[in-house]
Amino acid sequence: MKTVESPPHEAVAVPHIQAPPPAGDRRRRRLADQARAYGFLLGGLLCFALFSWYPAIRAVVIAFQKYTPGSEPEWVGTANFTRVWHDPEFTAAWRNTLTFTLLALLIGFAIPFVMALVLNELRHAKAFFRVVVYLPVMIPPVVSALLWKWFYDPGAGLANEALRFLHLPTSNWSNGADTALVSLVIVATWANMGGTVLIYLAALQSIPGELYEAAELDGANLLQRIRHVTLPQTRFVVLMLMLLQIIATMQVFTEPFVITGGGPENATVTVLYLIYKYAFLYNDFGGACALSVMLLVLLGAFSAVYLRLTRSAEGDLA
Repeated sequence: MKTVESPPHEAVAVPHIQAPPPAGDRRRRRLADQARAYGFLLGGLLCFALFSWYPAIRAVVIAFQKYTPGSEPEWVGTANFTRVWHDPEFTAAWRNTLTFTLLALLIGFAIPFVMALVLNELRHAKAFFRVVVYLPVMIPPVVSALLWKWFYDPGAGLANEALRFLHLPTSNWSNGADTALVSLVIVATWANMGGTVLIYLAALQSIPGELYEAAELDGANLLQRIRHVTLPQTRFVVLMLMLLQIIATMQVFTEPFVITGGGPENATVTVLYLIYKYAFLYNDFGGACALSVMLLVLLGAFSAVYLRLTRSAEGDLA
């Protein structure tokens, strides 16, 4: 009788389970990861400390000193603030700055939102029009201001040439005391709205399409859809960009410096331009820093109140 040999059993590979590292190794690895993270963070902190925090603290100190580069500073208390406060240009600078900010909100805040709405509705050539809208942002600010200075030239400028071609009355534009500030607002709006338009466009594209479909089924027209769907869904972005725009326009400098030089008749002297004059024309760094501290305190207080009010409004709506 034959004996049936059973087939040899194949060796089954048993996976090797690596034992977890000891607690001490895990702790050292975690500490090493944290050290690398803080090392990368340290570079950014050093840059902020050297180029942002130290100059700001130094400016606050100089605001209470009589300071000229190359000489020993002398403590004068609040004398710099008093002298700046009684400067005839002080009132004009704040009035022009606040007027510029208000006009920028009326002109430069609504136009980017409308352009974003139009771009969002386009079905073709979206990328091309986004580049066209963003192109002015890529032009250096000084170059942009020089182009507009030639554009506003009352003699051979392109603006008046276009008005003459259309048989319309010409204007002094940036050379007129009544029109200079509005002319600068147009320049600032054109030069800076590209980034704002793209941010609005991103916010609009994040709105679920079902909301618009439901509004259309309810019979809402275009304005009603914008009021009841678009604005509520983009409320946070609108409020944040409004705060950033107010802070930026309160610090306008390039346009009045390059195009008008603060004129005519101090019609475009802004707070930042007056700070420049104190520091580099009058060689009064104490007065310049005192005015800078005033602007810092005002913008800080406004930002705190604005954020508090918007946060309360958000809570009520929620």
